[in-house]
Amino acid sequence: MKLIGVGLLALTGIGSFLAAQQDSKQLTARELFYAADSPAPPAHKTTKSQPAHKPAPVADEAPAKQPSVPVVTAAYKPQGPHPALGLRYTILKKTGDAQAETDTDAVFHAGDRIRLAVETNDDGYLYVVSRGSSGTWKVLFPSPEIKDGDNHIQRRVRYEIPSGYTFTFDEQAGEEKLFIVLSRQPEGDLDGLIYSLGQKGAAPADAQKPKMLLASAALSDDLIGKMRNAYARDLIVEKVDDEETGPKKEKAVYSVNPSGTADSRVVADVALRHQ
Repeated sequence: MKLIGVGLLALTGIGSFLAAQQDSKQLTARELFYAADSPAPPAHKTTKSQPAHKPAPVADEAPAKQPSVPVVTAAYKPQGPHPALGLRYTILKKTGDAQAETDTDAVFHAGDRIRLAVETNDDGYLYVVSRGSSGTWKVLFPSPEIKDGDNHIQRRVRYEIPSGYTFTFDEQAGEEKLFIVLSRQPEGDLDGLIYSLGQKGAAPADAQKPKMLLASAALSDDLIGKMRNAYARDLIVEKVDDEETGPKKEKAVYSVNPSGTADSRVVADVALRHQ
């Protein structure tokens, strides 16, 4: 950016603005995920950090151990009219009646039982599909067991998928793939394939019309590839491992779209390897 013929006072103000923007751009995906919850401290005052907002536990599940929330000390300035849209996901491995976060790159074995846990930093629409050995993508979320099939989700609430049971690996080695889409607006292409509308002539994205899940809904590689190529650009991704030094006592992946637009989207690929 060129500054020509600008007075010292203006230069100082612009310099402060650019410094704040630079700080914002240097935030990690994890910091951006929580930045909307971290109000900038007032000038010339020392403030105590505010307690983290804790998501409500999933029904019929014990509350999960919550990660320590980073305090964003720099004034966070979104690039657009909305804060950065962020997705946090992790793999929960069940042992007996307990479950704990495990490395997203872990190799699983026959008999291992797992779930996907997803949390977002803003209200939006969530879609999760899986691809098995058949090569067809099947819908995991929205699910009739969660919110009666409604895929409009709330910020900072953890959703465990599948609900009420776990994925259990069999003796056949291979790789299962999950594809996650988070959007501030309904995805018309996906809604049209996943939902049958209860009223003739209703548009797929019309939230006012009753919708019914299609039990046989399946998605093609072409559609998934198209969404991946269109939405994966410019995402900021960070994998957090609790074996690292510092306060990050969690095992998760953060994926953030920093654009701050009303139609922001985040996508993520998850590979579940077993042998």
